[in-house]
Amino acid sequence: MRDIFEEIFQGEPIDPIAAARRNTRPMLRRRFYEQVSIEKGEGGHGLRLDERPVRTPARRLLAAPARGIAETLAAEWRTQRDVIDPARMPATRLANSIIDGVADKPAPVAAEVEKYLASDLMFYRAETPDGLIALQSAAWDPLIDWARDALGARFVCTQKLAFVAQPEPALKAAGAAIPRDATFTDDLWRLGALHAITTLTGSALIALALLHGRLSVEEAWAVAHVDEDWNMDFWGQDQPALERRAFRFAEMQAAARVLEALR
Repeated sequence: MRDIFEEIFQGEPIDPIAAARRNTRPMLRRRFYEQVSIEKGEGGHGLRLDERPVRTPARRLLAAPARGIAETLAAEWRTQRDVIDPARMPATRLANSIIDGVADKPAPVAAEVEKYLASDLMFYRAETPDGLIALQSAAWDPLIDWARDALGARFVCTQKLAFVAQPEPALKAAGAAIPRDATFTDDLWRLGALHAITTLTGSALIALALLHGRLSVEEAWAVAHVDEDWNMDFWGQDQPALERRAFRFAEMQAAARVLEALR
């Protein structure tokens, strides 16, 4: 079973659309188990297949700090049919990355989220057309206000293309809201989910708003795609782009479930 787990999740294609464009078909392992269960132990709520513990690619126990997260993982393994397809298991991929990556180096992960704060998506606004300007203001201004009122971070927005340096007090205040306590398992999982949402949306502020319950996952996704939705309405929809977007939204939902389970 050790070799099977390593082969299933190590180096799997993250984006199936991109894999198809490279004319590659990932080798999928056949489902080798009958029962999926959860067992609470010292490492948290661990996943078990036919009463055997599941391990990450780095050979660590696949265990979550909250029962709700473990249930999400178990549901993914139960819904695999004839083969095990990692592309359809966003919560398991996220858990693997947290257990094998974030747990060892939380500081660099937090630092990467902080980098997004310096050039957040919502700071850079369109000069034209008026319709897009209005949509951006309606979606983004309330979150800029929320960052000021809830986090004490007063950020600067611009319609210029050039980089605009944000005030240090704002960066420090927002950065303080990033979970980073390496001794606290819940914080490591929050950080991993926050990082995933940040990279998926291009906005650390959207991720922090989701972390603090200011936005639902659907609202956060919509706010992050104001520009893309405008372009789709104007130029028309592209099927590969829609498929890629659906794949990424599934990743977003998996990360959001982690945050919800740890509130």
